[in-house]
Amino acid sequence: MTRAVPIVADIAYHDLLDDPYPIFRRLRATAPAVYVEAAKLTLVTRFADIAAIERDPASYSADNPTSLVNKVMGPTFMRKDGAEHTIGRKAIEPSFRPATIKDHWAPKFTVICERLVRDLAEAGEADLFTALAAPMASLALMEMIGFEPMPWQRLAEWSQALIDGAGNYAGDPEVERKAMQAGADVDAAIEAVLDRHRESPNPTILSSMVNADPPMPIEAIRANIKVIIGGGLNEPRDAILTLVLGLLANPAQKQNVLAQPELWPAALEEAVRWISPIGMYPRRATRTVELSGVTLPQDLQIGLCVGAANRDDQRFPDPDSFDISRPKQSHLAFGAGPHFCAGTWVSRLTVGRIVGPMLFERLRNLRLRDEAPPIVRGWVFRGPVSLPVRWDA
Repeated sequence: MTRAVPIVADIAYHDLLDDPYPIFRRLRATAPAVYVEAAKLTLVTRFADIAAIERDPASYSADNPTSLVNKVMGPTFMRKDGAEHTIGRKAIEPSFRPATIKDHWAPKFTVICERLVRDLAEAGEADLFTALAAPMASLALMEMIGFEPMPWQRLAEWSQALIDGAGNYAGDPEVERKAMQAGADVDAAIEAVLDRHRESPNPTILSSMVNADPPMPIEAIRANIKVIIGGGLNEPRDAILTLVLGLLANPAQKQNVLAQPELWPAALEEAVRWISPIGMYPRRATRTVELSGVTLPQDLQIGLCVGAANRDDQRFPDPDSFDISRPKQSHLAFGAGPHFCAGTWVSRLTVGRIVGPMLFERLRNLRLRDEAPPIVRGWVFRGPVSLPVRWDA
């Protein structure tokens, strides 16, 4: 016998932003899917349920006309299923091929990181959000997309505005205004370079899109670039900071990684499980469907809380702890199924192979500052928004 989706009305939205994990534990214990009034959304928080949903795109569609992503960014292939999703993904595939990542992007990203770390080295202390992670993610993404050079802050501001708009479940009109303005600015930046990429094919994402067979329509290019600016800047930025935070807060694990560099990939995977940068994304029930004993009506919009699923104690023992030695177990930080993140291998290279090792190698005795603790915020997107550190200059 199934039951209706329960409603929870006593959760404050700011509590979701500050620390969603106690709320996620409560929701997991309540039901497979729970309508949270503060979020204006039905949330799915258990690992097994989300994994099952991602294996059943016929019942749970990414194509959702009411999605805030569609409203802010336009119809993207991330919000499509089947052939439409495949065509869009294929159009950007040349920029993400393993050989392209290794031979073209890795050297460029290494140069960017070396410059940022070199500029930091003599300071002795900094907030790594603004001094390293945000500029690293912004400058690397600027290269990959194929924009004209611009201050890293500009792309970061666009990304944050788009992210805030896509997560604006509280309906803040100022958040929506900033998101729409950022979208217009992105459209102008695309227009400024598109002819060059059309005439001179290259490994950038814009070049892949405009030279695809068939070429991606301009409306789709605009929408997909906005999605890439959102997740493609936010995710590596927050993964860098979470990896550093996890290691600095656990000195014995830090020493293990420094003594055994082959552990860097495991450290990154644990970091994004522990604090998942992209914590929630929507799906739509295409029909009335039963999910682990709860009835989801047709066209119900649900939020897949992978940030909650990645701390599900039915999947991960002691899930709230950062532990790079835990038994290897797949997580959902990069999504799953047909919508598995296209930028996963770029992120793994950038964060786990370049930025993490270089940072700890070049900044001796890197450590947290007791008088300035890190600040972590968010639930739709989550990560450190301030990470003050000190090292021996």
